[in-house]
Amino acid sequence: MIFDAVLRQVRPPSPLAGRLSAQSLLFALGEGTFMTGSAVFFTQIVGLSAAQVGLGLTCAGIAAFLAALPMGKLVDRFGPKRMWALSATGQAAMFAVWPFITGFHGYVAMAVGMEVIGALGSAAYGAYTIDALPPEERVKSRAYMYSALNLGFTLGSLIGGVALAFHSNDVLHALPWFTAVVFLVNATAISRLPRAAHDNRTPVDRKVKVPGPGPLRNPGWLLTTFFAGVFWTNQVLLNVVIPLWLVEQTDAPRVLLALLFGTNTVMCIFLPMAAARGVNGISTALRAVRVSSTFFVISCLITLATHDTVGWVTIALVWLGHVTVTGAELYLSAANWTFEAELMDPRQRGAYQGAAEMSGTLGKVWAPAVYTFLAMNWGATGWLVIAGIIVVATIAIHPSTRLARRFLETHVPAGVLADARVSHSDHEEGVSTGLSPLAGTDQSVTDHTPDPVR
Repeated sequence: MIFDAVLRQVRPPSPLAGRLSAQSLLFALGEGTFMTGSAVFFTQIVGLSAAQVGLGLTCAGIAAFLAALPMGKLVDRFGPKRMWALSATGQAAMFAVWPFITGFHGYVAMAVGMEVIGALGSAAYGAYTIDALPPEERVKSRAYMYSALNLGFTLGSLIGGVALAFHSNDVLHALPWFTAVVFLVNATAISRLPRAAHDNRTPVDRKVKVPGPGPLRNPGWLLTTFFAGVFWTNQVLLNVVIPLWLVEQTDAPRVLLALLFGTNTVMCIFLPMAAARGVNGISTALRAVRVSSTFFVISCLITLATHDTVGWVTIALVWLGHVTVTGAELYLSAANWTFEAELMDPRQRGAYQGAAEMSGTLGKVWAPAVYTFLAMNWGATGWLVIAGIIVVATIAIHPSTRLARRFLETHVPAGVLADARVSHSDHEEGVSTGLSPLAGTDQSVTDHTPDPVR
């Protein structure tokens, strides 16, 4: 009986969700392996200073921000599966070139190129997933894929850690090549997935302009994704502010950091599906946002109290603060998946993904500097201000989602919106959900076919 219960938990919701989860694991395995050793690789192999590494990453981030919307439009024009596979192949090729880069200018060019290609993959992944999965299982499947993603990053970190343990430049050279091979396997796996609706557009269809206004004219969508970016500052709390607070403002031992990140990893592998249970529409997604924000605020209150505690009490409270902010992450993920499915124009999901990347970035890019200053310089008052920011965003996202929904109902034919919520008969390749595949028409078809950057 217990074995059957465990088996039900580890079994993917559908065969397609299982294939998409395998892809998520492959992506994270390759990315996690390289990222674990990237700091050493860039300084010892490429020969960069820490300041140069940071500057290059900043340039790459700006490039990704600017490329997000154009890459999304490419996805709408040429199809999500096609662009997703192209992005994975392009990233594999660029990882293979990393060991031959020997200077700052080459590093910046590579970093910018990889982020732009990654922006294409991110938009394509999001659009494909919504196209492919039936509405009734989207959130559950995305939660399962999120677990696989975190498992992949964990395995990648272990492999990267083993490589670093050799203290060998030859082994460091091999890290990007290992990632390149994994990404090529990933690209092959993507190419074998069933086609999404937008992948079936003909060359003539691609020349037809998408009817209706684009996402930049949808203030509700831009505001909703901006507030979602604000909520995702829970990652700043998780990875930056709480660790710094532990080291500088508490008497907790630094080794506790390993336990904190280990706890977060375990929770993000085993609990996404539990957090996503019952999230199946805008109202339930907003409820998940409120739960997420409650966890965020509780984490702030717990963490600020550790300034005046000692010994095991400090250790327990810091750990509990990390657990609650991880809870915020899990419930927010479930809500975001629903917003993506329910508040995008089904004919322009790539462009909407790109616009979401831009506005979401604006919602969170300021947080590392602001949160760190507030917590470290204002103490308890600073933590309360941080919590207050999340409370304001929680209140504001409710009218913004209504505004986004009204925009769709005004500018998107009712039949298109209805098709996006209904499953149709299986396609010859075995995938179905309703959605308009042709950007220039309102007709629906019967064929369809992965929160990290692709």
